[in-house]
Amino acid sequence: MAERKAKTEAPANVQEVQETKVEEVKPQQDKRMDIYNRSRECPKTALREIQSGRLKGKSDINPMWRIKKLTELFGPCGIGWKYTIDKQWTETCSTGEIAAFVNISLYYKYDGQWSEAIIGTGGSSFVAAEKSGLHLSDECYKMALTDAISVACKALGVAADVYWNMDATKYDGHNHSEHQGSQQQPPNVFTGKQLKEAIAEVNACQCRADIDVVWKKYPSLRNSQEFRNAVQAMCQIYPE
Repeated sequence: MAERKAKTEAPANVQEVQETKVEEVKPQQDKRMDIYNRSRECPKTALREIQSGRLKGKSDINPMWRIKKLTELFGPCGIGWKYTIDKQWTETCSTGEIAAFVNISLYYKYDGQWSEAIIGTGGSSFVAAEKSGLHLSDECYKMALTDAISVACKALGVAADVYWNMDATKYDGHNHSEHQGSQQQPPNVFTGKQLKEAIAEVNACQCRADIDVVWKKYPSLRNSQEFRNAVQAMCQIYPE
């Protein structure tokens, strides 16, 4: 009888062990998503609407909101989180424009330990071609640094909900059609002059919204590998 009772109770013991394992795994999963879930939402008050120019009506994330979110998550800068500037440089385009770039490493303290480096690359125009001529920016490195911080924060999930539908793959001809449902790509009709002008406009972009404008402006060039390569290259510089 004792042997029979043990066999009867065995399944119950197995079930208890399985439930215990599930309870152990769930907190670990929740902890892995802790920083992401606590920083993924961006309030409307942090979204700034552009009031004038060709980007009128579009929005950008207030950079100070990211600083506030990092401080809420980890503590003051220099104590709970910090960054190092690893490299600053400029690159000159054939148009005479010059872009400034910054590489940073972002660190944060979690459970009493400092993280490994989170790399971020940002860019901004140093010399930009405008209607009135070339314009020199004396804040290019500061703006590039702000951009680099945003890229590093993106890896943590900061403002993830805003970025969710803004991935660079939408500029790939195949994936773009998936985003647009059953909408077909326009026919491959363009001239060499149009392609040259379009690529020049892509290279002159100063933010992700500028890239969107050029992409929508030349639907007939989306089947051009050269045009797509130029767009994707700029998306690496301006990932937002």
